[in-house]
Amino acid sequence: MTKKNIIIIGAAGRDFHNFNTYYRNNDSYNVVAFTAAQIPDIDGRRYPAELAGSLYPEGIPIYSQDELPKLIKELQADECVFAYSDIRYEDVMSVGAIANAAGADFTLLGPKNTMLKSNKPVISICAVRTGSGKSQTSRKIIELLMEHGLKVVAVRHPMPYGDLAAQRVQRFATVEDLQLHKCTIEEMEEYEPHITRGNIIYAGVDYEEILRAAENDPDGCDVIIWDGGNNDFSFYQADLAVTVLDPHRPGHELNYYPGEVSLRISDIAIINKIDSATPEAIKIVEENIKRTNPTATIIKAESKITVDNPEMIKGKRVLVVEDGPTLTHGEMKIGAGTVAAERLGAQELVDPRPYTVGTLTDTLNKYSHIENLLPAMGYGKQQLKDLEETINRTECDVVIIGTPIDLSRVIKIDKPFTRVHYELDEVGSPNLEETLREFVKKHQLK
Repeated sequence: MTKKNIIIIGAAGRDFHNFNTYYRNNDSYNVVAFTAAQIPDIDGRRYPAELAGSLYPEGIPIYSQDELPKLIKELQADECVFAYSDIRYEDVMSVGAIANAAGADFTLLGPKNTMLKSNKPVISICAVRTGSGKSQTSRKIIELLMEHGLKVVAVRHPMPYGDLAAQRVQRFATVEDLQLHKCTIEEMEEYEPHITRGNIIYAGVDYEEILRAAENDPDGCDVIIWDGGNNDFSFYQADLAVTVLDPHRPGHELNYYPGEVSLRISDIAIINKIDSATPEAIKIVEENIKRTNPTATIIKAESKITVDNPEMIKGKRVLVVEDGPTLTHGEMKIGAGTVAAERLGAQELVDPRPYTVGTLTDTLNKYSHIENLLPAMGYGKQQLKDLEETINRTECDVVIIGTPIDLSRVIKIDKPFTRVHYELDEVGSPNLEETLREFVKKHQLK
């Protein structure tokens, strides 16, 4: 039988997982290339032979998605598999049109062929968009489980931007491990909050191996938390599926891939940020949940914001630095830092655009919806350097750090700064404590 030639269209995450779980040892297919989008500087590499398996002794090349029509013809691709997330439906189908026009089929792999089964109870936490509040939800759920005396191991959606072979399985137990694994800002933002709360977190490339390592973690494991990324659905079969929705972007839960998938398969739907969203927007989101997934339990929550030094903000000209992905492909126009600045009476949000350098200039030109905010882009050394220089060039009184980690630990800021923290705070009942009490009972956890 003639093998089908496959191109996997991705962004260094779901694409590698789909390959590992469905194509790696499948004699019916020949994966001729990956393409890369969304994340800077991830094309031009190879998926290494040591990860690709015996059918791919030379590994698999990774090209820019811009080359897709040419690649389909030159590599005689029969089928293109779309495998990244936080994408508008019209953009997904635009890629499908490009693939079809070049002669290839267009495919989306689903949970049946990509979700792995654990021998431990799994709670998945996903979101319908980047920046909805998934990470704070993960932290809250982990804290509640730890109050039951349970050993919780988190597994984070992949962000393998460096040496893929070295990142096959990563375990983070201390802050020093972040430096050991040469983490980017985006990785540190996701991993550090888990570490500081005293639980282990895994990440990497090969999520079958990661799952088995997590199940057998030397510090013990009672429950596995899938800490999702973007709006992707879980890599693991969940015993309790939680999806977070954002009323600052009402309707997005039904217009972005694969956010609607996450919503449709969730047991718990959390409407976050109700303290800063309009009642009209909250109602739209709630009605969409009830129409799309009528059996889901709906929990409403506030994104509770605290500031280290609130007195520094009132009446000051502030530069607000927000979580990068939330502003960029998450398309948000505000973040926690912005909310803090407005609530605490900042005189002005300084526009960073006249002061940006290098890659940050390119980022703000590309994402023109970002106004008077600076995204904390830190995928590599050059972006960190550009972020530091831009902050220090900006004429402001105070820098508000709205990222999940303390930027002053990884760059030198030469002006006064203060950090914003944000945590999930459910309103009324049902709530997570009640839900997790039932989960612990059902699975006979100690």
